Amino acid sequence: MYKKDEFSFEDIFKMHYKKLHAYAYTILRDELDAEEMVQQVFLKLWERNVINELSSSISAYLYRAVHNECLNFIKHRSIKLKHQLHVVYNMKNEVQQPSKNILLKELEQKINAALTDLPEQCRTIFQLSRFEELKYREIAEKLNISVKTVENQMGKALKILRLKLIDYLVLLATFFFNY
Repeated sequence: MYKKDEFSFEDIFKMHYKKLHAYAYTILRDELDAEEMVQQVFLKLWERNVINELSSSISAYLYRAVHNECLNFIKHRSIKLKHQLHVVYNMKNEVQQPSKNILLKELEQKINAALTDLPEQCRTIFQLSRFEELKYREIAEKLNISVKTVENQMGKALKILRLKLIDYLVLLATFFFNY
């Protein structure tokens, strides 16, 4: 136990610094971080000018202060890491989204071009089936053709579209499943 004014701040620093640094190192396992924590404790001690007000052991006070400073540092580092991971995750999604949107727009253009190239009756039947979601029977009634003709025309449309879009669809599937 120290008496008031018995030791100067400098004396206390010189007397305890190395041991406090070693103690901080056992908690943080990093020389520079340990040094920073001990310096922070002494800086706060200097700023608050509480050396003369300590009623208990300065040594115990310093060890407790270094311990708390190290725990706060670890907690802050953990929060900072979580924040960085969150930012990286959000950036990844923001980067991926425009790429996906561009690819989807290109796919839409390719599909429209492929649909335009279909024979007229084949295209009409395909659009009624896929875009208006009509059943084959409903399409046949609407166009005054047989259900068998609708089936044949749909088969033809799907075959043509599959051939025209195969390379692009493989690329699209690869892109979406790799993310």
